[in-house]
Amino acid sequence: MFGLVLLSALCLEVPAQQAAAPSQSSSPPPPAAANASQLPPPHTLLDGTPVKLRLGQTISSADAKVGQEIPFEVIEEVKVEDAVVLPKGASAIATVTEAEHKKSMGRAGKLSINISYARLADQEKVALRATQDSKGGGHVGAMTGAMVATSIVFFPAAPLFLFIHGKDISIPQGTVVTAFVEGDMHLDMARFGVAPPAPPVQPSAPASPAKPASQANLMIDSSPTGADIEIDDAFVGSTPSIVTVAAGSHKVTIRKKGFADWTRTLSVTGGSIQLSAELEHQAPQ
Repeated sequence: MFGLVLLSALCLEVPAQQAAAPSQSSSPPPPAAANASQLPPPHTLLDGTPVKLRLGQTISSADAKVGQEIPFEVIEEVKVEDAVVLPKGASAIATVTEAEHKKSMGRAGKLSINISYARLADQEKVALRATQDSKGGGHVGAMTGAMVATSIVFFPAAPLFLFIHGKDISIPQGTVVTAFVEGDMHLDMARFGVAPPAPPVQPSAPASPAKPASQANLMIDSSPTGADIEIDDAFVGSTPSIVTVAAGSHKVTIRKKGFADWTRTLSVTGGSIQLSAELEHQAPQ
């Protein structure tokens, strides 16, 4: 009856130690400190997150081998910041750590497995463990021997006859267990279809007002007066006149019938420029 006795001892171990735990009274933390401690780090799959798994094949101490990998399937998706990081149907792996078939003289078989990891949606591995408390506190620390890990996982689901004296231990396909994430895991959320936040828009500097183009005033006179004024071959008035032109190079031509054309090319940058054209008589053709 070794297997049945072990089961009873483990089942009774929990309430006994929980009842013996001394109650501790401490003053509540300040509100600011409490709120800060409740904020999870961003983009992180937190330590202790539960992962529900279903056994993919029947495993028995009669033929299991140490080191053998046992397939599991995730049956409930796990989300981080509303993004599914561990989808339903994802694969998980456990490893056989001890396997002994039943012996003569009525000795029962032994079977112990360790939950190892599951595959996230981006195909990265997330480490899993069989117990919720990774520090070994509470009743977990009191359990020793080959059944420590599997006792937490399989006792609620395994039928009692599997542990009866002189029998091989067999865990049927479809057995549902709960594992827990081992340690905080920072995630690249872009690999789970989450677009990175847009960078803040920097206010643009106000555009400086455009400076008006420099201009110059051409004060044009001629002798005799009444001659036509052309700026860059365009008629702009008669002498005497004040003509405004943009800064730059310009050709100024003064024309009057019976006189030779008077032409000058000048470069102006601004201000006022005085031009006086002395027209010369032109012999009739």
